[in-house]
Amino acid sequence: MFNENEISPVTGIIEENHVYIDFGEHEGKSVLEVSDTHPDFYQYIIEKRNLGECVIRRNKDKLFKLYVSEKNPSVH
Repeated sequence: MFNENEISPVTGIIEENHVYIDFGEHEGKSVLEVSDTHPDFYQYIIEKRNLGECVIRRNKDKLFKLYVSEKNPSVH
């Protein structure tokens, strides 16, 4: 989707085909695959990243995994 000179709105400088979703119904799919097949979910990930609720980590298996944290409202 992006050429090598462009920056992904989800993965930044890491290529979208090298980052795998590690949650929900799209677990195990690359960000690139989701951007092509589920544009609404891709937009959701972009929104979460812009809110600071999205993180990419490189695991021991050397794969990049994308996680989204849901911020819970404080209970009084």
